[in-house]
Amino acid sequence: MAATVKVTVETPSDVVADEQLGIENTKPTPGQCVKVNEVCLPTADIEKFVNEYQALKNQLKPEEKPKSGKEELLRALLAEAIGTGMIVIFGCGSVCASLSGAYQGVWQVAAVWGLGVSLAIYATAGASGAHLNPAITLAFQLVRPKAHGMTWLKSAQYVLAQMLGAMLAGALNLLIYSGTIAAFEREQGIVRGEPRSILSASAFGEYFPNPGLSKEYGSGPHAQEDVSVVHALFTEAWGTFILAFVIFGITNSSNKVLGSMERVGVPFTIGMTVAVLLPLYAPITQAGWNPARDFGPRIIAALGGWGSVAIPGPRNGFWIYIVGPCLGAPFGAALAEKVLWR
Repeated sequence: MAATVKVTVETPSDVVADEQLGIENTKPTPGQCVKVNEVCLPTADIEKFVNEYQALKNQLKPEEKPKSGKEELLRALLAEAIGTGMIVIFGCGSVCASLSGAYQGVWQVAAVWGLGVSLAIYATAGASGAHLNPAITLAFQLVRPKAHGMTWLKSAQYVLAQMLGAMLAGALNLLIYSGTIAAFEREQGIVRGEPRSILSASAFGEYFPNPGLSKEYGSGPHAQEDVSVVHALFTEAWGTFILAFVIFGITNSSNKVLGSMERVGVPFTIGMTVAVLLPLYAPITQAGWNPARDFGPRIIAALGGWGSVAIPGPRNGFWIYIVGPCLGAPFGAALAEKVLWR
């Protein structure tokens, strides 16, 4: 609160008060001696001070009107759509680019994935909390709902926004990399929509075992029976368990490892977790961990000529990349939130 300046004159006059200025004064007549905190000053000086202060007050900008709850929700949903789309642009885009032969080894793709996730979180976390993943939204709803004011309705809206963002980004990838994908299919003798087109469809949705590392479609050791449905489901659940454990562990207020205020390293740490997980498990299931990242682009692939190769897939296994992450994420979050940092 501003300090009160006591202004008095020798003879009575009208009182002028201004609470915002913190001034209690009287209106003097010309020639009077005016005391300010017991110091006598000419009347003209006081009048000049009051006039200048009043002019300054008039120039102050009014406080911005607080945003309504609806405006905040719309901004959060837009952030979720944009952030999830960024993950698909960077992550799935790196897989599309790999069809040109530009990359050598899984780590190069994994590094782009991880950095892409970090950038998406940095860009959107202030608006929505940057879930960018239906499995992580489910984990927040079940384990830490107060963090972003989550309700079941808001969680459903987040998931819908994530899916729309992923689909739009998948369509953009298909447009941008159409020539690269066509060249790859031509070089490999692939007819889109036939079983071997799984090799190009895997740049949008995911499959088990990784088609490029399988005997049937690629040059790897895996036969189809080497990775069963249960095995693939567990792998997707386990990978998302680790991801959620890291997210909830490093964002828990009791964990000071990244500082106690802004924690600017959180998005980078989450992105690097994704980058580390990909070389471990991508040879088995392509390492999804995110239902929106898989199913959104998969819908675009189904509409883009891959048909049943995209949905339901050669082994009818598209659902694994939805159910597995949604099983693993809440348990990983609970281990960090309710046990380790309780």
